[in-house]
Amino acid sequence: MSGSTKTMGVITVAALVAVTGYTVALGSSGWLWFGWVVLGLITLGMAATRES
Repeated sequence: MSGSTKTMGVITVAALVAVTGYTVALGSSGWLWFGWVVLGLITLGMAATRES
């Protein structure tokens, strides 16, 4: 994996922690979860294109 893919992975995990914390503290936000899913898909796409 390249450095940028690892960075995106770290950002994705940090965003998951942040969204989960927000959900626990203030209640669920569909837009936050949607944004996290999009970020996760981008990260997976980057990982897939770097490995091939």
